Amino acid sequence: MTTSNGSEVRALLDERVAACQVKDIDRLMGLYASTIVYYDVVPPLQFVGAVEVRRNFLRWFDEYEGPIGLETHELDVATSSDVAFAHMLHLDSGKRRSHVPQGQVWIRSTVCCRRSGGSWLITHEHVSLPLGWRNDV
Repeated sequence: MTTSNGSEVRALLDERVAACQVKDIDRLMGLYASTIVYYDVVPPLQFVGAVEVRRNFLRWFDEYEGPIGLETHELDVATSSDVAFAHMLHLDSGKRRSHVPQGQVWIRSTVCCRRSGGSWLITHEHVSLPLGWRNDV
């Protein structure tokens, strides 16, 4: 991994978290390729393309009454000249609406990126929760 590429991808991932925390959908979607394939823990489990992924993020944002608490832990990034992948844990928290379970939840995340035109975009993301594992901290 070159230091520059690793730093650029880490900055992209930091920007992703920051956009999620304040629910800025336009800022967030600017980090994703139009052909994004996103695997989530909610049906239909796979979201293909920016329109579907945007709709899924808006659904997630709506679960919170205010900002989203999202912290990255154990981030590991590997890059080449134009491809990168990262895996991390996220601690997801915040004041949820009454119809959504409360508490903090650990989420596993893998993100794949590609450099195009000099900038990095997220081309694939996969988030998961351990089955049956409610992890209030």
